[in-house]
Amino acid sequence: MFELRLNAGHQVVWDRHNDSPWRDSSLAPWLDSIHARLSATPEPHGDLAKWLHAIASLPCVKPREILLDSGTVRIGRGTDIDANTQTALQSALRQFMPWRKGPFSIFDIHIDTEWRSDWKWQRIAPHLAPLANRTVLDVGCGSGYHCWRMRGAGAAFVLGIDPYWLFNMQFRALQHFVGDHHVEVLPLRGEDMPPQMQSFDTVFSMGVLYHRRAPLDHLRELHEALRDGGELVLETLVIEGDANALLQPRDRYAKMRNVFNIPSCLLLESWLKQCGFRNIRCVDVADTTTAEQHRTEWMTFESLADFLDPTDSTRTIEGYPAPRRAVMIAER
Repeated sequence: MFELRLNAGHQVVWDRHNDSPWRDSSLAPWLDSIHARLSATPEPHGDLAKWLHAIASLPCVKPREILLDSGTVRIGRGTDIDANTQTALQSALRQFMPWRKGPFSIFDIHIDTEWRSDWKWQRIAPHLAPLANRTVLDVGCGSGYHCWRMRGAGAAFVLGIDPYWLFNMQFRALQHFVGDHHVEVLPLRGEDMPPQMQSFDTVFSMGVLYHRRAPLDHLRELHEALRDGGELVLETLVIEGDANALLQPRDRYAKMRNVFNIPSCLLLESWLKQCGFRNIRCVDVADTTTAEQHRTEWMTFESLADFLDPTDSTRTIEGYPAPRRAVMIAER
């Protein structure tokens, strides 16, 4: 629905097409303000022209089947295209490396992503209020893998936001074939969304909270986005400990510079209460393993195995507790 292009001066221009999925949803009053915020986004990544060219080069093929409700999001089969087209398609998809969230199968080209995001979905899905006919926001959505899974679970409209342009381009490469305008991913941050929207039935924030210097500000933004009675799904790093336990890493955590606050589950529950959430429950706690997060041919950089102490896998290379992630569900 929002399409981007570069003008003659290589500036980003956002065009609007097929507004109906937005206008038929609770987001209709916010369409113009979100469009305005997109138009004010900072200068894009230097590779944007290359990525847009790669998207333009994708074959115009209608997949015979699209499966959004399986672990591997599947778009088409190899029999839909000839061998030469499949080779060219694989080359084009590699222009969007590294692929971090997935997996995907695009005309039988298997994109083995860094994260087995389907495992996270398996842990979360049994605890969700049914997504059928709901309007959903996914903050920090990456390539949009979970957005597709939400749509596959029956969501009426899914908006994913993530500030990283590469992830937005990955989504748009897949959307080229899917063509489902009830799913949209935009290069925005949570704080870029209009205040007091109160428009979403379900809001997901997965892998975002620990990147925020002021975590309660993030939780308040999520609270403002939800309608009364709406559901928050919060997934984040946690540590063991009592209601006062908080890890604030010095310099880096698991080689990441932008990790600021890792609370205990009890402290996280207290934060949620402070921000106005109710019916708060922790539905899953799991250690991250190198089977779930790992280097692949589609993500060739360092991954979890490189972030852990080589002599003690229960510690990061800096000596902190190894990654453990919890899922909290709460209501506005």
